[in-house]
Amino acid sequence: MFKNFFSKFRSELGIDLGTANTLIYNKGRGIVINEPTVVAVNTRTEQILAVGNEAKEMLGKTPPHILTSKPLVSGIISDFEVTEKMLRYFLDKTTEGRNKFLSRPRVIIGAPLEITEVETKAISDAVLNAGAGEVLVVKEAMAAAIGSRMPVREPVGNLIVEMGGGTCEIAVISLSGVVTWKSSKVAGDELNRNIIQFARDSCNLFLGEKQAEEIKIKIGSAMELAEELQFPMRGRDVVTGLPREIMINDSQIREAMLKSLRVIVDNIKNVLENTPPELVADIHERGILLSGGSSLLRGFSSLVARALQIPVRVADDPLTGVVRGLGMLLDDQELNDEVSEKLEKA
Repeated sequence: MFKNFFSKFRSELGIDLGTANTLIYNKGRGIVINEPTVVAVNTRTEQILAVGNEAKEMLGKTPPHILTSKPLVSGIISDFEVTEKMLRYFLDKTTEGRNKFLSRPRVIIGAPLEITEVETKAISDAVLNAGAGEVLVVKEAMAAAIGSRMPVREPVGNLIVEMGGGTCEIAVISLSGVVTWKSSKVAGDELNRNIIQFARDSCNLFLGEKQAEEIKIKIGSAMELAEELQFPMRGRDVVTGLPREIMINDSQIREAMLKSLRVIVDNIKNVLENTPPELVADIHERGILLSGGSSLLRGFSSLVARALQIPVRVADDPLTGVVRGLGMLLDDQELNDEVSEKLEKA
């Protein structure tokens, strides 16, 4: 009885704990947090100095005793303690003004497809220790499909490619379940690494990760563009050790990322090859949906469509697809029960 009484006062949150960005949906308020998954820690005092946008600004610019880190690698927690502190910071921010003793929030959180029971437990424990009272875990590909309003409950094939920073999740969904899938670590962060490698091998420049990401966003593309794009690449000269700037164009960056883009296309092909014929027929008719921030790469949808001869479209606001899907599950208890796994505080 008391549990039902207190549940009226608690927050209900959807958390997209991504490798690159963390988004939080608060039921009744919408998306309240959208910040980078970056934490700055003072190693002398073990105190967290900054989280999110403020911590990202510190990347590559800190003295030796301040460590800026991304506590998630490929969607999996690599530093449990830092992740817990980061989540506590975000949860405190979203539940400001509420009595935390009376109302530990109910949380639904996304997880990668290729996740073990131990890794699932680590995610749920981090959220519970950060202040949640109940945790439900949903596969990110399913959440993205729901957030993009795909008919996941119907007996039809829905193929979604959720391409984030750390992972590229490819899933065929039907009747509220994942039929065939593939999860790959070749995603947005790997494209950044391709640009860093290109800068070193072809231009003799040491490039930072933040600079590489900016280059990808400004002039990166998967297909040849009608008009050439150029952008200054700034870094440290490999030979002299001095700062240097050179102008690069979109074709150079496209060539640097080509191998990784082909791997993603091949992974989509592999999923289709392992999908039942009836569902493949649906996908051929309905097309493929791209979600996630990395799906915004210029010409990527055209590259996939040309390689597979299947219509491809990018979701509306692909950056928030997962968290919007989690928010929709908070309002649809029946579907929530069908697709989520519940974990409670002991």
